Amino acid sequence: MVPADQMLVETDSPYLAPVPFRGKSNQPAYVRQVAEHVAELRESNLDEIASRTTANYFRLFGEGRH
Repeated sequence: MVPADQMLVETDSPYLAPVPFRGKSNQPAYVRQVAEHVAELRESNLDEIASRTTANYFRLFGEGRH
């Protein structure tokens, strides 16, 4: 339900890692699994979700912050 131009993906919960990493500490490296699941839910593909959320990030935070 979130408009694509307002969507970001993250892994901010230290104790709830995405499948297949359940039971381990969460970490930023797992953001791919979150994006893959978002793509599945939106009936899209990972490249589209990655492109859109990356553009949204830079629009929100600016080019110099990463």
